[in-house]
Amino acid sequence: MQTRESAFKIPRLVLASASPRRSALLSQIGITFEVRPSDIVEPSPNVHLNTPASEVTQKLALLKAVDVAQHFSEALIIGADTLVSLEGRLLGKPTDDTEAFEMLTHLSGTRHEVVTGVALVDVETGREIVWAETTQVYFRELRSTEITAYIASGETSDKAGAYGIQGRGAAFVRRIEGCYFNVVGLPLASLVEHIFNLP
Repeated sequence: MQTRESAFKIPRLVLASASPRRSALLSQIGITFEVRPSDIVEPSPNVHLNTPASEVTQKLALLKAVDVAQHFSEALIIGADTLVSLEGRLLGKPTDDTEAFEMLTHLSGTRHEVVTGVALVDVETGREIVWAETTQVYFRELRSTEITAYIASGETSDKAGAYGIQGRGAAFVRRIEGCYFNVVGLPLASLVEHIFNLP
């Protein structure tokens, strides 16, 4: 007799992201998947003034998943987008070192939110599931010299808010409230729940 776990067949999964961190998270929990980055050009967060981060990230995650879905006839596409929100100001990836310094200076000593929107698109049925997860992150006060040294490490360039909690940026974080993996770029627990709850 098959157990529920052994009887469940995980669909063909495709990650619509070039993020090495998202790929590492999926690999960490033993999920087999393919990578097919979306061709969607992410707009600057500045174009989303007065729009909640949860709304922006869900919209972009779905756009990425739908863009990749057109290349498959049968697969479950995972789209994701992460932003940092500080008192309503949305922070994406810095365009240069100057912007990275500005972002980290603003985040110093604050409680801010890291919001990841996730979209699942079932190519065969057309079903879409979209949600957002938020984690509260508390930064200690940062000295300008350590911000400069951190930027010089090269870790800021491709990360929302100009820091990576899984790297050297961990030294900035006093504590978090919520999902750690969400800050890295993919809320694993809710993702797996949604995949297993698909009909």
